[in-house]
Amino acid sequence: MNKVILIGNLTKDPELTTTSNGISLCRFTLAVQRRFVNSEGDREADFIPVIVWRNQAENCGKFLKKGSKCAVVGNLQTRNYDAQDGTKRYVTEVVADEVEFLGAKPNSDDEGKQASNKDEEKEEKKEDKSPISEFEPIDDDTLPF
Repeated sequence: MNKVILIGNLTKDPELTTTSNGISLCRFTLAVQRRFVNSEGDREADFIPVIVWRNQAENCGKFLKKGSKCAVVGNLQTRNYDAQDGTKRYVTEVVADEVEFLGAKPNSDDEGKQASNKDEEKEEKKEDKSPISEFEPIDDDTLPF
């Protein structure tokens, strides 16, 4: 069985390209934090290359950016190629079957808007509360049970 599930943040903007056959391909690197801290008390991260194909690749290229948080489900793939200097290179990457956008890293303008919207929502909730005395009484004889 070959199944990978990752949640992390993009390290840079995704690269959307098209193959010679016209198939969309999106590449990005996902920074995934490790579960435990190291000996210095810091939490390290692994940087995992991800490949996404076709329509989902186009969506990733359109909606993801550096810092975006996403979940990836796919499989691990290892491939090799000959570099220009004649050496053989090996690459291990995740080929994504599913990518779920979990939210983007907000910038300072978005944070201000979100805070003011939350304050407005709180005020609306306070105003929406109805006192119990405004409920209409129901005749128990009309209930079907």
